[in-house]
Parts: sequence; C-alpha cells; structure tokens
Amino acid sequence: MLTRCYFCGGKVREQRVDVDFWWGDKLVIFEDVPARVCQQCGEKFFRSEVYEEMESMVQREEKPLARITVDVINFGQRLEV
Repeated sequence: MLTRCYFCGGKVREQRVDVDFWWGDKLVIFEDVPARVCQQCGEKFFRSEVYEEMESMVQREEKPLARITVDVINFGQRLEV
C-alpha cells in the first residue's frame, strides 16, 4: 500500500475526492472517488480498478447527476515571460 508520495515524499492517506477527468476534449467531474492523497503536495493516486471504472463510465456516457457551465478565457500574450 502506498504510504509516501512518489513526487515529494509526503505522507499519503485514503480519502474521497472529486476528480476533473478529461477524456479527449470532454471534461467530466467525478465526485466521491476513493484515492490516496498526499498530505503535503495534494497529488492524488488511484488504484487501477478505480481509474479503469472512471474511463468505463465516460465511455458508456453514464447519465450525469448535474451539468455546469464553465467560462473559457484566452490568456494569450498578456504577460511577457
């Protein structure tokens, strides 16, 4: 069982999280997903069967509980970097 974060070495614990899941150009938000979450950097780790089920639900076009609208703004060349 994963107890330390692969990225920062922080402690990881089991939590239920919301996941922004991109499938191509489609965004789906999953709620209440079991994950291991780093308490230091916030990285989320999923068991393979959890991730595969999210993929399967998107492919089956599972009926959503709700819909939201999100604004998209082009940042462009606002700041020189």
